[in-house]
Amino acid sequence: MNTEPKLRRYQAPVWSEPIIMEMGRPGQRGILIPQAEEEVRGVTGEWTSHIPRQMHRKVLPRLPEIAQPQVLRHFEHLAQMSLGMEENLDISTGTATMKYSPKVNEVLSRMPQVTEIHPHQDEATIQGVLEVIHKLGLMLSAISGMDHFTFQPPGGSVAVFLNACLLKAYHGERGELDRRNEIITTIFTHPCVPATASAAGFKVINLMPDSAGYPDLAALEAVCSEKTAGLMITNPEDTGIYNHCIGKFVQAVHKAGGLCFYDQANANGLLGITRAKEAGFDACHFNLHKTFSSPHGSYGPGCGAYGVREGLQDFLPRPVVRFDGDKYRLDWKGGKGAKRVREFFGNFPAVLRAYAWIMAMGENGLLEAAKTSVLNNNYLAQLLLAIRGVERPFPRSGSRLEQTRYSLKKLKEETGCGAEDAQRRMVDFGVQSYFMSHHPWIVPEPFTPEPCESYSKEDCDYWAAVLRRVCEEAYENPELLKQAPHCAPIHRLDPAPLNDPDGWAMTWRAYLRKQRTNK
Repeated sequence: MNTEPKLRRYQAPVWSEPIIMEMGRPGQRGILIPQAEEEVRGVTGEWTSHIPRQMHRKVLPRLPEIAQPQVLRHFEHLAQMSLGMEENLDISTGTATMKYSPKVNEVLSRMPQVTEIHPHQDEATIQGVLEVIHKLGLMLSAISGMDHFTFQPPGGSVAVFLNACLLKAYHGERGELDRRNEIITTIFTHPCVPATASAAGFKVINLMPDSAGYPDLAALEAVCSEKTAGLMITNPEDTGIYNHCIGKFVQAVHKAGGLCFYDQANANGLLGITRAKEAGFDACHFNLHKTFSSPHGSYGPGCGAYGVREGLQDFLPRPVVRFDGDKYRLDWKGGKGAKRVREFFGNFPAVLRAYAWIMAMGENGLLEAAKTSVLNNNYLAQLLLAIRGVERPFPRSGSRLEQTRYSLKKLKEETGCGAEDAQRRMVDFGVQSYFMSHHPWIVPEPFTPEPCESYSKEDCDYWAAVLRRVCEEAYENPELLKQAPHCAPIHRLDPAPLNDPDGWAMTWRAYLRKQRTNK
């Protein structure tokens, strides 16, 4: 009996939708803000008096004037032209866990008690908020072995940068920062690690893998010295390979006088199995928007939970939440390192979602999630390695944990179609397109699926079937891949502006300025 999944037909709608800043007309309104009553103005005065004069605008902002129905229609159109977690298999996001986020958690995070709080209001009115923050810190302490957590960083890269700042403050307090100016990491650790260390002023030393894919211990010991500020490392690395000698790495850096930071963004396959503490780490971080089921996004809905061992808590940014046995409070005092890396006490909706998810899963559920992630990944590996053109580098390292970095080098050599061509063609089957790994491409023509516990056996079968079809097409009709996608709203992007910083514009006003400049 043929058990090959039947591939679904997919065709994205095309709306030729303008951006919101180009829409609307003068006089349209989506909401009318009521004016303050006379009695209120008599107590508070004019609202403009509460804003420092230097912050008053001289010219009103150029905002679109548009009614609510048109706003709703606009964003619905954009959603229909997009592939996301709710519409397709996000197995292919590559080193960025995309799991199902229970909708009950969305209901919780959108309650007025969450969306309308302000951290400068009376602490007696936000006791529930502070309790959730405090208790999630205790949960992550149990999961990681660290003793103190902050939820200020809006994503993993900011948590990693916070660690670099902590290293500077720690060695600075000891009078050693002038000579301890080197951070050791590995080439398969997340790229934000060397980037943030460099941004903090450190020299970065990258360790390369040995023939089995592990970072080389002898190379680490050779570069440890009185200049070593610390080790910042991912484990498992982005290849999915878990470094079983990680304790020896930590020992070597500690012996040299450095601190060790564990980037645990890839923690989905480790919950309840290994902890940062037992490996000897001084600090670690989790991405709540990955491992703990808050929607992915970073710098918005994300949260990079950063934890440290006892003795380093004074280097955390302020405020921190304290509990005196009776009530919770925000402690703004102290802070030897970065005083603050984000406004107030961080992204509370992401914290609440993670708290609710952990409470629902329980200790046994977290362990089951990790085991299922590892099982899914190794089941998918058997399917993918049977596809012509697909290879898995570092075969001597055996099985992987929650993800695997594969290579389409063979497909590229034999058909001329590589990872970029394959990812664009997969869109035509309604599968999320981004599956390549970030640069540098140490593994040639890479892709990194990550089938966490949210995905079923049928999901893994379907994703593998799509890639099998795409690889078969590469051998039979490579131009089909070269011209893909054929069913997406935008078929091919011109890569030239992406490679030219002069063409980049991060905001609408910057785009208008660049247009005027380039005319």
